[in-house]
Amino acid sequence: MTRDAGGALGARLPELRVPPPGPASRAFARRLRAVESRDVTYLSDEWPVFWEAAAGANVRDADGNVYLDLTGAFGVALLGHAPPPVLEAAAAQMRRLVHGMGDVHPPAVKLEALERLARLGPWRETRVILGSSGAEAVEAALKTALLATGRPGVVAFDGAYHGLTLGALAVTHRGHFRAPFEPRLYGGVTFAPFPVEGCDAAEAQASLEAVEAGLRHGAPNGDPVGAVIVEPVQGRAGVRIPEAGFMQALSALVRAHGAVLIADEIFNGLGRCGAPLASTRVGLEPHLVCVGKALGGGFPLSACLGEVSVMDAWPESGGEAVHTSTFLGHPVACAAACTVLDAVEREGVPERAESLGRTLADALEERLCALPSPPEVRRMGLLLGIDFGAAGSGARVARALLRRGVLALPAGETGQVLQLAPPVVLTGEQVAFAADAVRAAVV
Repeated sequence: MTRDAGGALGARLPELRVPPPGPASRAFARRLRAVESRDVTYLSDEWPVFWEAAAGANVRDADGNVYLDLTGAFGVALLGHAPPPVLEAAAAQMRRLVHGMGDVHPPAVKLEALERLARLGPWRETRVILGSSGAEAVEAALKTALLATGRPGVVAFDGAYHGLTLGALAVTHRGHFRAPFEPRLYGGVTFAPFPVEGCDAAEAQASLEAVEAGLRHGAPNGDPVGAVIVEPVQGRAGVRIPEAGFMQALSALVRAHGAVLIADEIFNGLGRCGAPLASTRVGLEPHLVCVGKALGGGFPLSACLGEVSVMDAWPESGGEAVHTSTFLGHPVACAAACTVLDAVEREGVPERAESLGRTLADALEERLCALPSPPEVRRMGLLLGIDFGAAGSGARVARALLRRGVLALPAGETGQVLQLAPPVVLTGEQVAFAADAVRAAVV
């Protein structure tokens, strides 16, 4: 099991020198257990491997094993790991200025990143709030909606994942994340069903009715509802794609009630789903859009974009911002983001993601169709979910793939889905290998 295209990391096939996790990864795991909170990293005899280097669609671990990465490092590496233009821009920026004072004396490159992000917005005039993580962008969006409407209640959706900071966690659905912190979570959130592609028309209608009930009658704690937050495609829930027409109807409903519609595109946006913003693909017309993950090209950066009429609900700074952070507009991350946005805008990243995603889905379906119970392969752009149905089955396949030199992650409420979010630089040979490996891991 040592097929290898040879050469530098990037376009290689997996090469396993030792069965993963190897002795170096195991030793690191023991050291990690001694210093990190035990909740953070899952450790077992089969998991994890410790990364040492990465480029393109390859990762090398501490034991010298080379992997094919179908995770994109949680979707961050849309352009590939360590894309040369991003590295060059970041290195040049580091030689000039590593840190600035984002809300006091801003780095010039912060302004450039803001101008580029404003062009991404689907509105005539856009304002932007920067952050470092996806959850920060969601927090900014929720605050913006409250300022704009004066109504603190929120409608979110079953299966939603918006982050784990307290505000974002309140609109995240999965009980596993919520349960330990329920006493601290805001109680003014209503969860509506998320109607998936191919569902009965009655299910989509029931979802709209649940949203409207929240907008009319308020949240469970009695607070009036001023915001609806939704992912154009639910990623962590298992690549759940909405029923056709639902997002258009949702947009009209939210506007009719004078609420703010928030699109969480942390995972979906910047070309991953075959368009600069996935909202346009599904017919969603948001007031606010959250982006992150791929935005920094590997550096931590996120943003909440919004149409000016909503964003101007924020007060003008009188010398002390009411929403800021020490690393706001970090210059190195902003320089990297400008390069990423260049690629999205000028190098056809959304089109490449759509084409490659179709090729990968076709290869997977071809190899899996002969199984006694072929799993469903769901896709939008280069975000794919293979739904095996049984609880834990996606996690089992992910572990089996690791032994074959392929990195993938489980998703879904019960780990029943295998989620694939690879870089757009996958080669044809890597696609074929990935499809073969998934087939071998399933049986």
